Amino acid sequence: MTDLPVRPEERLIAVLSGMLAGLRHVAVGNASPIPGTAALAERERSGGRLRVTVLGSRRFNSFTDGGRELFDCAAQGRIDAFFLGGGEIDGEGNINLVGLGGYPTSAVRFPGSFGSAYLYYVVPRVILFREEHTRRVMVPRVEFISAPGTSESRIYRPGGPHALVTGLGVFDFDRSRRRFRLRSVHPGHTVEEIRDNTGFDFDCPDGVPTTADPDAALLAIVRGRVAGQIAEVYPQFARRLFGAAAA
Repeated sequence: MTDLPVRPEERLIAVLSGMLAGLRHVAVGNASPIPGTAALAERERSGGRLRVTVLGSRRFNSFTDGGRELFDCAAQGRIDAFFLGGGEIDGEGNINLVGLGGYPTSAVRFPGSFGSAYLYYVVPRVILFREEHTRRVMVPRVEFISAPGTSESRIYRPGGPHALVTGLGVFDFDRSRRRFRLRSVHPGHTVEEIRDNTGFDFDCPDGVPTTADPDAALLAIVRGRVAGQIAEVYPQFARRLFGAAAA
């Protein structure tokens, strides 16, 4: 299967997987098939050294009390990375998971904050991930701050945004400057397209590289063992992308 063309989802999986290299423990929340696949792929590449917790999984979730144990583990410094998204994301890394149109009677409701603000503060490497990259999502300023991207220096905060990965490109986040910097552009897209579809300003080097495709070894892992593993929690995703059933 490795001779098949690289799918956009597989490129995103490869990018996210690379951001987890060398870590001890990554946790993946709900409704996160691509981050979950990336975490399991990095687990395979690490020879099992990376501990992966996927909420909703029986095989890759040792917690018996759901979010409460996840939060305790994060507070103890035993989770190195987590993924967050948002109905809105702005240039300072703030995210909106609540809604639009005037909280608390929002006209549009998002899934809700749950523990996003807490985890954003205590998990050292939070990777923002959202496939949709439009001005509807990448806004100048979020309407409601579910979780702030940065805090004042007097506030103890080991956690915060590490990067932003979207369907168009990859950004690094500079916490000291409170700004994103474009790292790479996915094949078939351009810097101009990203600017046109981003409501906030960001730093951009003179020459922005193209996001690399996953190598054959990683593709074999993702399309093989990991496809069956992620199918336990996300069967429709695994079937659509890989034609896989739970292993």
